[in-house]
Amino acid sequence: MLPFFVHRRVNVRVNIELLSISNPVHKKDLAVRLTDDSDPFFLYYLVISEEDFQSLKSQQGLLVDFSAFPQKFIDLLQQCIREQKKDIPRFLLQLVSSASVLDHTPVSLNVVETNPFKHLTHLSLKFLPGNDAEIKKFLASCLKCLKILEQKLRKTEEDFTRQLSYTQQSLSEKSQELDKLKNEWTTYTTALTNTHTQELTNEKERALQAQAQYQQQHEQQKKELESLHQKSIQQLQNRLSELEVINKDLTERRYKGDSTVRELKAKLSGVDDECQRAKQEVLSLRRENTTLDAECHEKEKLINQLQTRVAVLEQEIKDKDQLVVRTKEVLDATQEQKVILEESTEKKQSHIEKLETTIKSLSAELLKANEIIKKLQGDLKTLMSKLKLKNTVTIQQEKLLAEKEERLQKQQRELQETGQSLQMKEQEVCKLQEQLETTIQKLEESKQLLKTNENVITWLNKQLNEIQMAKKLETSSSPHGGGRTGTSPQGMVRLFFNYLLISSGDNFGLEPKYFKKKDDSIPLRGLSQNALNSEYLKAYLSTKAQPSPKAAVTTASAYFPG
Repeated sequence: MLPFFVHRRVNVRVNIELLSISNPVHKKDLAVRLTDDSDPFFLYYLVISEEDFQSLKSQQGLLVDFSAFPQKFIDLLQQCIREQKKDIPRFLLQLVSSASVLDHTPVSLNVVETNPFKHLTHLSLKFLPGNDAEIKKFLASCLKCLKILEQKLRKTEEDFTRQLSYTQQSLSEKSQELDKLKNEWTTYTTALTNTHTQELTNEKERALQAQAQYQQQHEQQKKELESLHQKSIQQLQNRLSELEVINKDLTERRYKGDSTVRELKAKLSGVDDECQRAKQEVLSLRRENTTLDAECHEKEKLINQLQTRVAVLEQEIKDKDQLVVRTKEVLDATQEQKVILEESTEKKQSHIEKLETTIKSLSAELLKANEIIKKLQGDLKTLMSKLKLKNTVTIQQEKLLAEKEERLQKQQRELQETGQSLQMKEQEVCKLQEQLETTIQKLEESKQLLKTNENVITWLNKQLNEIQMAKKLETSSSPHGGGRTGTSPQGMVRLFFNYLLISSGDNFGLEPKYFKKKDDSIPLRGLSQNALNSEYLKAYLSTKAQPSPKAAVTTASAYFPG
């Protein structure tokens, strides 16, 4: 509820709402409504759109946007509420009308800040009075609120009546329970009082009996303590008499000790005086002793000085005697030298005259030499400038030379590495050449073997052909006649294998192709190819495993002499 000042002071309700309208364009409007709870026909309203706010902002110089304006307006109203109870409020809410009475005319709501100099209006809003339709809507909303409140109140009333009936029932039950408890408590208290009275009487009797017993015991203990006390008193009295006798002896001894102490103090004072006198005498004697010691030291120093002086004087006398002897010798020598020097001076004077003449001639030459030196100095300056240029050039050349030397060193290193790699490769080449030579030798040997083998094979073929032809002739001419004896095919084959064994050692000299059957060759009669191969190959293998002596050659030939 806010106060405002026109001609009277009234509490007014201010409702602020933000209305969002989406048809046809999305907009936001601020609706402010002024009402009075005591007067239902008092209604003023204001609707501010964003466009209206821009004009209001430009008119009143506001620094707030439309989105922040409602909160700032609420803050101003809260400040007015805080200041309403003061006698001189700082913030006021004024509802100003042009008419004399607040009838159905537009009014302006002003938020004013008061100070001793001026009344500042922070905000001024123009409100329109509510027409019949709006008043009816407002009254209808108020009726709705009242009905809702009435329903809520009825519900709360029903709830409270139920609670009241329930509490009354529970109260009646609790009161009955309380009466029962009171009756039980009275019976219980009476029973307890009876039991306690009986227990009290019993306890009193017991206490009286115990008291009588304790009194008897106390009297007995009292008698015993009195007898003990009397005995202790007698003992203490005897002890006291003994102590008094001892005290008298001690007092007598004390008096005697005091007298002896006084005598000793008198003696001690006399001894102290004598001691002080003796100390003074000792101090005086020590002073005399120190003075005597100092005099003795001074005299000893004087004696030592005199002794050293005597020794020095004796040494000086000896030195002077020696000097006298030496001076005599030196005088003799100087006289001799004087004569020699006089002769030499005469010679030197003549020599000096000659030198003066030469010096004059040399001075003229020196002047000429100075002129020459000046010229040479000028030449030297020019040469020095040239030398500087040469030095700069030489420095640059030295730098270039150093770079070239570095490059040369790198190239030398690379050359060394390449030389080493070349040596390695040369060694590899030498090894490969040796291998080539060995392989070439083996090839030549194999070629020679092939040639010999081919010759042997051709010879064998010729021999076989001749033998076959001879046999054909023999069979055709005289089958039963004796003919010439020749080598048989078996003997020829044996001879061939023996040759192979001799020529190749353990390995065959011929390739396996020479043992294959050829289509052009003439077959041997009486021997099949398999028999020949199997029989003589077995014989060859047996000879390879177990060496046998050479077979005797039956026929002589050009290839196998003997």
